[in-house]
Amino acid sequence: MYKITDLEGGLSTLDGFYFDSVNVGMRPDASQGDVAFIRSETPCDVAAVFTANRFQAAPLRHYQRYPKGFKTDFLLINAKNANAMTGEAGIDDIDTIFDALKERISITHPIMSSTGVIGYRLPTDRIVSAFDRLDFSARDSDATARAILTTDTFKKEVACEVTVPGGGSFRIAAIAKGAGMIDPAMATMLAFILTDADVPRDEMESLLREGADRSFNRISVDGDTSTNDTALLLTNHASGVYHRDAFREGLRYVMFELAMMILRDGEGSTKVVAFEVKGAASTDDARKAAVALSNSLLVKTALFGEDPNWGRIASTIGSAGIACDEESLRIHYDDALIYAPEQRELDREREEIAYRVMQQDTFTVTCDLGVGKESYTAYGCDLSYDYVKINAEYRT
Repeated sequence: MYKITDLEGGLSTLDGFYFDSVNVGMRPDASQGDVAFIRSETPCDVAAVFTANRFQAAPLRHYQRYPKGFKTDFLLINAKNANAMTGEAGIDDIDTIFDALKERISITHPIMSSTGVIGYRLPTDRIVSAFDRLDFSARDSDATARAILTTDTFKKEVACEVTVPGGGSFRIAAIAKGAGMIDPAMATMLAFILTDADVPRDEMESLLREGADRSFNRISVDGDTSTNDTALLLTNHASGVYHRDAFREGLRYVMFELAMMILRDGEGSTKVVAFEVKGAASTDDARKAAVALSNSLLVKTALFGEDPNWGRIASTIGSAGIACDEESLRIHYDDALIYAPEQRELDREREEIAYRVMQQDTFTVTCDLGVGKESYTAYGCDLSYDYVKINAEYRT
């Protein structure tokens, strides 16, 4: 059997990669970087999953102009400016930046990723000025993880070592940013996953998409999908070790951990809740109901208020366009039965039990539809006063 072991140190647990950041004045706090890079000693195979938003930002469109199966050895990331809805000029700006970078170091098919305010062109001169100050041989995972944040309140990094049958091992490390504009439609703002596993190029995209479907595509902070959402997987093959099942589970583990960090940091969120729908007539019905629950503003505000109002749960399921029946529905908060046809009204004792469950930082809402055998779990968070404040003042 394979074994997955947590590692401390984020990206620095992998050999052959370099990363650092500087502040060029886009972020007012000069102690935190706003331009960062990830560089590999050797060209890496790369796979990507992008946003479902039809208005994809310029960095995504720039990536898609490279030939199929290309390799890269350089990622450039900036905060505070999304370079989205900037037309062809936004793509030209990326080429201008990379032309300047090529005068300083040798790079192969560089990739850019941006996050921040939509509708403004990149300050190319400021970004280019970073190249005179960046240390392209540095390995500062902490600074890099912090440089890519926007409304996030903490950095998001995870690393693990996967030991495969026979004793060989490989490592996977990743950083991410994301707190708002998170909806199950390829949903993290940005995620960069590095590995030394000897993953076949033709398996990378399917494994990344499968991992996204089990992590980023199952979370919702606010039901909005960004123009810039990106998950990138890069491998330098340095370990020479690969085991498909072990790699799949290691990748899922890393991506799921990042997804849960995003929910915990959901712009003022105080709770992370799993919405498990089972007993559905089809997997698609279960998915629709679970996603509807994770997106519902009324459910989210009830979670924040710690109000055991099962009516909001039932109403959301009933409006999800799926096969369901109030005579077969049962709702649990963790192990506490909140609704059943024979127990429709919460008495004082059951309401107090439900209230205690809802006071926890994490718990599960299980909805058994009782009309089939299929299931699906989505993940969401509450919606607090801070969410409104953060987003009302986003540009100020």
